Amino acid sequence: MTTEHAGPKPLLVLGKITDILDAFTLQRPVLSLSEIQHATGIPASTVQRLVSNMVAEGLLDRVGDRVRIGVRMAYWAGAAARGVDLLELAGPVLRELRDTTGETTALFRAENGFRVCVAVAETRHALRREMHVGKIIPLHTGSAGRVLLAWDPTLAEEVLAGPLETLTDHTVTDPERLRALITATRRDGFAITAAERDDGGSGLSAPVFDHAGAVTAALTISGPTIRLTRQRCEQYVELLVGAADRLTRTLGGRPPA
Repeated sequence: MTTEHAGPKPLLVLGKITDILDAFTLQRPVLSLSEIQHATGIPASTVQRLVSNMVAEGLLDRVGDRVRIGVRMAYWAGAAARGVDLLELAGPVLRELRDTTGETTALFRAENGFRVCVAVAETRHALRREMHVGKIIPLHTGSAGRVLLAWDPTLAEEVLAGPLETLTDHTVTDPERLRALITATRRDGFAITAAERDDGGSGLSAPVFDHAGAVTAALTISGPTIRLTRQRCEQYVELLVGAADRLTRTLGGRPPA
């Protein structure tokens, strides 16, 4: 007959703390105690006690009567992110998204006033949108550009101040309209576009953040509009945003303040 020892009990506490931290997402960066309890299933009294201690230790910060991930966590995230290869980490995420949706998935970064494809998992369909690593696309077109501009106001102003080249009949070339679309993207947390850079193509993108809360990349699903309709794009939003959130967490990233 064996008896239970008291030793492992602290690990149970660590598990609960991890569950509380995992309750916060890029879409829900600030939570009330009741929201944490609902997300974790931990008893309310335990949530209250653990949250109080986590605030005292800087793991969480108070925002009125709610809490968010503590700023102190950014220091640890910064150390963890050193040496982490974004492209190496993105590969499995891109392939999982590609296999789930059947469409091409890609990662874009802003470079010298353009967006550049830095990683891609191509669809297995014969009918596809052309995409390859190193492809350079104007920042003012497409969902990935919209996302990169939405969380980088300085870059957005530079792009809005310059000439906006017309690529298709649906390319947004009016600065004020583009500004409004950028604002809407930041509010929504994602962007969906169609035929802005090439006729017959659609895409949806979500942001990936680094340890400082700055946008580091746009995660994208793209394909022919005949297959990737607006309705289908909307069905994939939760999947895409969740994948971008996971990639952000893997990088030790956090949502912007």
